[in-house]
Amino acid sequence: MAGERTGREVRLAARPKGEPTLADFEVAEVAVPEPGEGQVLVRNTWMSVDPYMRGRMDDVESYIPPFKLGEPMTGSAVGEVVASRSDSVPVGATVTHFLGWREYAVLDADSATVVDAEAAPARAYLGPLGSTGLTAYASLVEVAPVREGDVVFVSAAAGAVGSVAGQIARKLGASRVIGSAGGRRKTAMLLDDFGFDAAIDYKAGPVADQLAEAAPDGIDVYLDNVGGDHLEAALGAARTGARFALVGAISVYNATEPVPGPSNLFLAVKRELTLRGMLVQSYLHLFPEYVRRAGEWLADGGLRTEETVREGIEAAPEAFLGMLRGENVGKMLVRLAD
Repeated sequence: MAGERTGREVRLAARPKGEPTLADFEVAEVAVPEPGEGQVLVRNTWMSVDPYMRGRMDDVESYIPPFKLGEPMTGSAVGEVVASRSDSVPVGATVTHFLGWREYAVLDADSATVVDAEAAPARAYLGPLGSTGLTAYASLVEVAPVREGDVVFVSAAAGAVGSVAGQIARKLGASRVIGSAGGRRKTAMLLDDFGFDAAIDYKAGPVADQLAEAAPDGIDVYLDNVGGDHLEAALGAARTGARFALVGAISVYNATEPVPGPSNLFLAVKRELTLRGMLVQSYLHLFPEYVRRAGEWLADGGLRTEETVREGIEAAPEAFLGMLRGENVGKMLVRLAD
C-alpha cells in the first residue's frame, strides 16, 4: 500500500547569508501518506532547480512565498502517478506539478498537469516545453517583442532560458542574435550548437566593450537574465526605442548589501527605451500556443536543447548550487528515478 512507502525530501535547514552552502539543506526520509479523495500520489522522476529559488531561501516578501525552515522545498517536477483517487488523473499518467525536492508527492489532482510522454521525453516538460521555454517565448513575443530585422542580445545565453531564447529570436525574424556566457566552452556552444551569430565571454573582458564590437550599430531587444554589468552594457548599446525584457538578475542574488543600479540608466529616457519586468505566471495564456510551436520545433530539429543532469535526491542541493555558479549548460535537472 502507498502508506507503507517511505521517500526522501530536501528541506531548508538554514537561511543563507550571501552564497548558499550545502549546510543550508538537509535530506530527510519520511513516510509517504496515501492520497485522499481527489488526490494523487506521484513518484517523481525528474525535478528542476532554478535561479528564482535563491530568493525563496530568504525570509522576505516577494511574488512567491519563501521556503519555510525545516519543511520540504518546492519547485517544478515531473513523475508518474502510482496511486489515484481521482477520475481525471489515472494511475500510470505522467504529470507535472510543483512539489519537487522530494521523491514522492501527494497532491490534489487539479494541481497536476497530465503531459504526453510519448510526444516528448517527460523531462522536456521541465525545460523547453515547460515554464523555462515559456519564459523565453513570452519575453520575445509579448514583453520585448522581436520584429523583423532586429538585433537581439541575450545574457546567460548558455542557460536554460537563454539557449532557447536565442533560437526563438531567430525564428521571430531577428537579423542578428548575440549571446553572453562564461568561458570558451560555453561561448563555442552558443555559436556551434545554438546558432548565435556572436558570443561574448564575460570572463574574458568588459561586457560593454565586447557588445559594442558584436553590435556596432546597436541592439533592438535585450533579454536580461543577469543584471549588473550586462544590463549596463545593454543600455549603452540600445538603439532608440529598444525593448528590454527583465527576466532575472542572477549577478545580484547572493548580494548581502543593496546593489547600485546601472550608472547609465538615464539612457532609457534619452533613447525612449522600454524596460519591462517579466514573471512567467503572468503569461500562462501563451502556454498552449507555445507548446504547440515548440513541440514542432523539437520534432523537426529546429530547436536544440541541452541538459546538465545530477543523479539522485541527495544531489539536488549541489545541483542547485552549481546552477547558481553557472556550471550548467541548458537546463539543470535532477533525475530522481527511472
